[in-house]
Amino acid sequence: MMRMNTTELSIIQLEGMLADRKKQEKARLARARLDYETERYTDITALTDEAATLHHMIARFKARVHTVMAMQAQKTAAYGLIPATSKGGFSLTNKTGNKRITRRRDTDPVWDERAVKAIGLIKDFLGDAVKKRDVKLFEILLSFLERNQNGDLEYARVFSLMQHENKFDDIRWTEGLRLLKESYSITLKGFAYDFKMKNEAGKWDRLELNFSSL
Repeated sequence: MMRMNTTELSIIQLEGMLADRKKQEKARLARARLDYETERYTDITALTDEAATLHHMIARFKARVHTVMAMQAQKTAAYGLIPATSKGGFSLTNKTGNKRITRRRDTDPVWDERAVKAIGLIKDFLGDAVKKRDVKLFEILLSFLERNQNGDLEYARVFSLMQHENKFDDIRWTEGLRLLKESYSITLKGFAYDFKMKNEAGKWDRLELNFSSL
């Protein structure tokens, strides 16, 4: 293929060639963008439609599981096979011993308005009496009162704070912890379910079905 000698072309001809190249490049980019947007639309639409189908299937499945397990709870309780200490949670295993369903209580820890006063008393005591003599201990105890992203206290942290209850006898400390205990309660959101099957090694594998938010 012969190469064009651009030195022999006039400025007008060169400008015309450049304009044609720009037009071709613009058209190429437009086609590429259209292909990308078409493929994106197809993929996102297909995945979202599939997700919606799975969402409704899981919702229906959860409703069925809840109904069946509620009936099983009544039957199992009638045979005296649910411990008296159970608050609604129990496990059932099939006859061959390789499949199991566990129903467990799904709860949220809640602290009422008394927790605000309790935290104020505890922080006042920590800042006034503990920080001066042991900064590290002050920071550790204070960290137990940190709230999570939702603005709530976390049970595990508060429980850790309670482990230090007998370390101090200041009225602010003891009263703060008392109020914190009294302000605590749990709310039942419903029941969650775990499905397990034994693998070839005889160990339980959990079937991951995350529908706790449905």
